[in-house]
Amino acid sequence: MRVVVDFDLCESNAVCMGIAPEVFEVRDDDFLYVLDETPSEDLRPKVEEAVRRCPKQAISIED
Repeated sequence: MRVVVDFDLCESNAVCMGIAPEVFEVRDDDFLYVLDETPSEDLRPKVEEAVRRCPKQAISIED
């Protein structure tokens, strides 16, 4: 699994960070950082929830 973020769509609202802080982080500069682009499969449910709940639909998963 590979996490992909469309940074042109992303508003750095931190919804994803609240769901999967192991994978996503919004820092003091108000930009989203992907901490782990290829997280382990045990994080898939959290990443899938982050994809679903992203208000701008900026996150996707490539298998």
